[in-house]
Amino acid sequence: MDRLASALARLQATIEARRGDDPNTSYTAKLLSKGPAYVAKKLGEEAVETVIAAVQGDADALAAESADVLYHWLVLLSTAGVTPDAVAAKLEAREGTSGLVEKAARPKD
Repeated sequence: MDRLASALARLQATIEARRGDDPNTSYTAKLLSKGPAYVAKKLGEEAVETVIAAVQGDADALAAESADVLYHWLVLLSTAGVTPDAVAAKLEAREGTSGLVEKAARPKD
């Protein structure tokens, strides 16, 4: 897991470094310039591709699509002004709580 955390930290730094770059020469800059709604759509597409790879039992495709999901997720957080640390804080707040208990405590719509 340390390897994944390190890779994600480097990826997030790269994403932030691309902010303000020319969208014609950087896919990340292009995504960042389009805003959260566009990036959320791209994340959804990648999530569907990830599910398909999992259902097909294709481990290599699942790993590749998962990488795409994580990349687009980090770009989405950036466009929405949410830091990975904010996500970590939410996860830490849930530690030691049963998932069933945590879900039951959420406000009902």
